[in-house]
Amino acid sequence: MGISTLSPPTFAGVFILSMILYLLPSPTLAEGITRHYKFDIKLQNVTRLCHTKSMATVNGKFPGPRIVAREGDRLLIKVVNHSPKQYHHPLLQTGWADGPAYITQCPIQTGQSYVYNFTIVGQRGTLFWHAHISWLRSTVYGPLIILPKHNISYPFDKPYKEVPIIFGEWFNGDPEGIISQALRTGGGPNVSDAYTINGLPGPLYNCSAKDTFELKVKPGKTYLLRLINAALNDELFFSIANHTLTVVEADAIYVKPFETETILITPGQTTNVLVKAKPHFPNATFFMTARPYVTGLGTFDNSTVAGILEYESPVSMKNLPLFKSILPPLNDTSFTTNFTNKLRSLATPQFPANVPQTVEKHFFFTIGLGTSPCQQNQTCQGPNGTKFAASVNNVSFAQPNTALLQAHFFGQSNGVYSPDFPINPTHWFDYTGNPPNNTNVSNGTKITVLPFNTSVELVMQDTSILGAENHPLHLHGFNFFVVGQGFGNYDPNNDPKNFNLVDPIERNTVGVPSGGWVAIRFLADNPGLWFMHCHLEVHTSWGLKMAWLVLDGKLPNQKLLPPPSDLPKC
Repeated sequence: MGISTLSPPTFAGVFILSMILYLLPSPTLAEGITRHYKFDIKLQNVTRLCHTKSMATVNGKFPGPRIVAREGDRLLIKVVNHSPKQYHHPLLQTGWADGPAYITQCPIQTGQSYVYNFTIVGQRGTLFWHAHISWLRSTVYGPLIILPKHNISYPFDKPYKEVPIIFGEWFNGDPEGIISQALRTGGGPNVSDAYTINGLPGPLYNCSAKDTFELKVKPGKTYLLRLINAALNDELFFSIANHTLTVVEADAIYVKPFETETILITPGQTTNVLVKAKPHFPNATFFMTARPYVTGLGTFDNSTVAGILEYESPVSMKNLPLFKSILPPLNDTSFTTNFTNKLRSLATPQFPANVPQTVEKHFFFTIGLGTSPCQQNQTCQGPNGTKFAASVNNVSFAQPNTALLQAHFFGQSNGVYSPDFPINPTHWFDYTGNPPNNTNVSNGTKITVLPFNTSVELVMQDTSILGAENHPLHLHGFNFFVVGQGFGNYDPNNDPKNFNLVDPIERNTVGVPSGGWVAIRFLADNPGLWFMHCHLEVHTSWGLKMAWLVLDGKLPNQKLLPPPSDLPKC
């Protein structure tokens, strides 16, 4: 799904947001039913870091309310926009409920509403919903939790409690204004003022000790932490002092469990971990901390968000020593590589890894930054007086004025998009070596067309233009299998020999390694028009995005249904 916005809000008033601790009981929900939710988007005053600002919230909450359902349920989510802004996105679903602005729908206008209608099929685990236009998702997001069907247990020990933990970013200024200024001047945007855990910056920031997330645990109990990275522009390391994390799921797909002291989670990704509390009450409390993993040359928020893990005690305990977690260095690509290589699909008869064994369409996409010329009589703040830009195969996506899916469905694509997105780079060069002298990118609204049920292999290659950088790429409408990755330039003759076609990790967001490449496979069996973009929001704003059009199949259940009557108009 996806909320959108047209103009920045006006801010006034004061409101103190109370701390929210999400604790899910053991699953008791019925299944296969229709669940109704109503999301009211309003401007609300929120205070963090002793700074009060008016921002878009959902049902008066920051982060927004959680959605809890079971696999097989139908969700009807009515979104009513009361702000000057607009809307959101999570699952593998029908095209009209996906939500990216001007891709599958137009923004929900002020005073209007839209019902997102979809059924959860073949998914269980942790996802999240969020706004999907410009930088509105900096405040409009929340957890989406899909429990297994009744009588279907987790493929790991049942936890005592389940705790969603959402990482975010806090800006003292208006994020919409920040990116608008950056796009206007051509320079990099101002960075956030803090990271947050469940909306709270924690004690390591000035004027923030009272806004600290606290997780209280019982000795000997096992907790399932549902970790979500909703930060706009930073991949994050996360660790809990003196506690081991057992990874059991990534992007709502069960994985072969493995233990680690630290995880890496990129924007758009989710990771479920088990934490077993110590068997006896420790005379201490423990920091849970997150800070960025950084590979690029741009500015970033070099700070740490902290929450506190505290053991419940029958007697009052004060002034306990506090143990601090140790996180990897900011640019620790070695840790990142080792961590991602441990992720494997469960690949059991009950939870198979249905990776395509043969490929019908091969694509090779370069991913990276570049520049675009400054307008005449304007001074720009990008490299050598240019504007920052980003592209896929040197095409920086130009956002249309009408939704691509509607243009396709009604046969009105002429002048809206062209179906000729390049399957390979138009110019070959040493992608991870010396960059070319010309760093300018082209612009266009181009898409790739796939017949229904096409098996696809896509290799995404990072480039060193303006510096190599890790890019978390997110594909809407599908999960995909990460069959291979490496550093340097992709070798089409030798690298495929080492592809994992047995138990590769299945997910919806993957990091294209800094100075390297990643290969994914998926089956295009979901008709509609599907967005693919970098989940670093600044790169998406600069044009690092494209779209896939999957045509109808022959059978009735393989065709895109007509749009709902309340679909927002442009």
